[in-house]
Amino acid sequence: MVDVVKRGLEGVVVSESQLSTIDGDAGRLSYRGYAIEDLARGASYEEVLYLLWYGTLPDQTELAEFTEAMAANREVDDTILEITRALAAADEEPMAALRTVVSALSESDSDADMTDREGNLRKGRRITAKMPTIVAAFERARRGDQLVPPREDLGHAENFLYMLNNEVPNEVVSETFDQALVLHADHGLNASTFSAMVTASTLADPRAALTSAIGTLSGSLHGGANQDVMEMLEDIDRSGSDPLGWIETAIDEGRRIPGFGHRVYSVTDPRAKILSERSESLGKAAGDTKWYEMSTAIEQYLAEEKGLAPNVDFYSASTYYQMGIPIDMYTPIFAISRVGGWIAHVLEQYDDNRLIRPRARYVGPKNRKFVPLEKR
Repeated sequence: MVDVVKRGLEGVVVSESQLSTIDGDAGRLSYRGYAIEDLARGASYEEVLYLLWYGTLPDQTELAEFTEAMAANREVDDTILEITRALAAADEEPMAALRTVVSALSESDSDADMTDREGNLRKGRRITAKMPTIVAAFERARRGDQLVPPREDLGHAENFLYMLNNEVPNEVVSETFDQALVLHADHGLNASTFSAMVTASTLADPRAALTSAIGTLSGSLHGGANQDVMEMLEDIDRSGSDPLGWIETAIDEGRRIPGFGHRVYSVTDPRAKILSERSESLGKAAGDTKWYEMSTAIEQYLAEEKGLAPNVDFYSASTYYQMGIPIDMYTPIFAISRVGGWIAHVLEQYDDNRLIRPRARYVGPKNRKFVPLEKR
C-alpha cells in the first residue's frame, strides 16, 4: 500500500459533525442547517450558542434561563485580574495574554474534575462568559484605565463593549457587534477547531482544548488577517494615495492583498456580504463612510481585474475599527466568538472519541551504522 501525503490534511475527512457546513463554490455557510444570513440577521449570539451546544434554537423561556446563566458567570476573581494586569504591564501580545489567562481559569472552577457532558458544558459556559471580561480588562489595563466590571443586565455583545469603553453602546454598534459574533461562531474544521479536537481526543479537559485553540488562532495564517486589512487601509489613507493605485503597486511588487481568497471559498465569503452592510451602516451612523467606500472600491477592482473575492476578514476590519476597537485586539475578539464553536466541537469529540493520531511518511536516511561516542 502506497501512503499518499495530504499536505495540510487538505481534503482529508477526519470526523463527522452536525455543527456547521460550508459550500465553498456556492458561498453558503450554515449552523445546524440554518443559513448564516438568517441567524446573523434574526438571532442573538446567545441564541446561536444555545443552538451550537444543544442542537436546537431556544424558545423564550430557554433563552431567558440560558442568558441569565451566562451573565451570572461573567465576573472573574481577583487572582485572574492580577494575572491580566501583570501581562498588560509587561506589554504582552493580546493573544498570548488571552491564552495564559484562559489556562489559569482552572484555579477557580468548581467543575474542574467533572468529565460528564453537563460538567463540560458548564465549564464551556463559564469560559465563554469570562473571555470578554478578560479581553476588556487586558485592554483597559494596558491603557492605564480603571477596569470596568461586567453587568448582568446587558447582552453578551453589548456588555463586552460596555466593559471595553465604560459606556453602553448605541443600538447600531451593539447590533453590529452581536452580528459579528454570530458570523464568527463556527466555521467547520478550521485549524484552531481541529487543534481543540486533537487536544480533547486525549481526554484532556475543555480548558486545555481551548488553550490549544487560542494558541493555534494566534498564528498569522489563521487569525489576524483583519488586522492586516485595517493596517493596509490606514496606510492608504495616511499616504493620500488613490486606493486602486495603491493596490496596483502592491500587486506589481508581489505583495499579497490581505482579506482576499480563502482555503474553502471560491466565491465571496457569505459572512463578508453581511459585514459589508454593517460597515456601511456604521459609517452612515457616524456621518463618515470613508472606510466602507475605500473597501468597496478595492473589492470591485480585485473582482474585475484579478477574479478575487473578499473573505470575512476584509469587512470585519473596517467594521471593528468604526466601533473603536484597537486593531491588535481583532484576533482576541475572534476568539471571544469562536469559543462557542470550539466548545461545540470538543463536546462532539468527547461524545464519540477516538484518539487523533495520524501518521507521517518517513523520508530520512536508513540503515545507518551506529558509531560509539569515543569513535566519532
